[in-house]
Amino acid sequence: MIKIKINNEIRIYNENISLLEISKEFKDNFKYPIILAKVDGVYKELNETISKDCELEFYDLKNKFANNVYINGLVFLLTCAYNKIFKDEDIIVRHSLDKGLYIETTNEINEEDIINIKNKMFELRDNNLNITRITVSRIDAIDYFKMINYNVKADLMKYSTSNYITLYKLDNKYDYFYSLMPINTGSLKDFDLTYLNNKGFILSYPTIYSDDIPPFVFRKNVFNLFKDSRNWAKQLNLVNVVDLNKLVENGKISEVIRMDELMLNYRLMTLAKEIIDKKEAKVILLSGPSSTGKTTTTNKLTLCLKSLGKKTMMLSMDDFFKERSETPLDSEGNFDFESFETVDIELFNKTINSLINKEEVSLPTFNFILGKKEYNNVTKIDDDTILLVEGIHALNPKVLDNIAKNKKVKVYLSALNELGIDNHSRISTTENRLLRRIVRDNRLRGFNVLDTLETWKNVRKGEELNIFPYQDEADYSLNTAMIYELGVLKTFVEPLLYSVPLTNSYYNEAIKLLNFLKVFLPVPTEDIPKDSIIREFIGGGCFKV
Repeated sequence: MIKIKINNEIRIYNENISLLEISKEFKDNFKYPIILAKVDGVYKELNETISKDCELEFYDLKNKFANNVYINGLVFLLTCAYNKIFKDEDIIVRHSLDKGLYIETTNEINEEDIINIKNKMFELRDNNLNITRITVSRIDAIDYFKMINYNVKADLMKYSTSNYITLYKLDNKYDYFYSLMPINTGSLKDFDLTYLNNKGFILSYPTIYSDDIPPFVFRKNVFNLFKDSRNWAKQLNLVNVVDLNKLVENGKISEVIRMDELMLNYRLMTLAKEIIDKKEAKVILLSGPSSTGKTTTTNKLTLCLKSLGKKTMMLSMDDFFKERSETPLDSEGNFDFESFETVDIELFNKTINSLINKEEVSLPTFNFILGKKEYNNVTKIDDDTILLVEGIHALNPKVLDNIAKNKKVKVYLSALNELGIDNHSRISTTENRLLRRIVRDNRLRGFNVLDTLETWKNVRKGEELNIFPYQDEADYSLNTAMIYELGVLKTFVEPLLYSVPLTNSYYNEAIKLLNFLKVFLPVPTEDIPKDSIIREFIGGGCFKV
């Protein structure tokens, strides 16, 4: 017999009992089916057995890690359903869109096809088919994926140093994923499909931020931004990670770095020209989620405007934070620095309005150590000066609501890496930004990786509440992800992630990121220019961050 601690209660079980069997006792405690267990701090699939005393927790899809497993399970379910209807065709998991995944197809589809696919998914789900984990030799896995024309998966496996590969089997289909998986289709209760166009649709599911499947909202600006980024990648003959790795292998990555940097500079100059064409524009508001390179982008856009003969002034909304004593608290009693209420919006609106009216103002600088504003800069601007303001709340409709719309230009920044890992596995834009932030916090701000992982959950919650709802307010959207960057970040972030101890609550997050980075070859930094957005995170840049 073994002793298992669950919810601070010791229970006695037979040795080698499965996690699935134990989970049945606790299913009524969860809204959704239990997806994963955590045994002594490490996530495990429910088909694993327990052979010694331990501490055990269960999770449904409301847990961040389990939600990712749920999504991968849905993708596997979707690929099986799709292949049953369109035998020789496949889906391509492109990117997140609103609260779902945008899925492209290799053949044309219509709305009736989406209904049929969804019904087939329901059928497979209700049959409660097992999702079985098997271990095979790497050579056998490569041969199998070549045989079924999954050549990208086969090519990726040559970068693995393991002799054995873990595959998952559903129905008669085998696949490879970069995460754990649900143990059966019956646990994939909630999902929806929404027709978008004749080559794509949306896969929706419950998120950790919503109690049910959130209604899909088509984010046209972000969708087009992804599309433009994908077209640019195709011009560089880069579709997936294998293509990028081959350039590294052949010593040709330097040329791609230079071309990618030139393209972003071109987009910034084009944006600057369009802003100047708006004769009455006086304020540029730049916003975006964490680690999208707002500081560097604002600096580079400033230089573009100056090169076109405009005077500029840069401001940060962070300098307009309320005094620490007035900062709102979150539900746990901690300072909520992500909240819009953190900003002294009345002072901000009044100050910008006075500047536009050519009045002299005293600009604040927020002292984050003392938690208060300091006033040491008195200034004014003339008619030929454009203000550039960056901040996570810059697109909120309450910001500068006292200024005419034609005097404002709103710019939304995203870090959208359009490279795919393979057809069924994508690069998460959220994880891309997290890797950026871990490196920057460590190299430039003196934080360790655990500090960053601890604050990230609040950052993400703040983005969901205060940034993403206003992305459609933007007049322009700009992608700040560099197509080569994950190979660069890999060399800086891997040692930090390896430092997370097994006993730490963020160990699983660190392992997940390390497994994701394994497919990338390291990219050297010598050819990255000093004004690159990547320098905002790895250091060595020409702008103060």
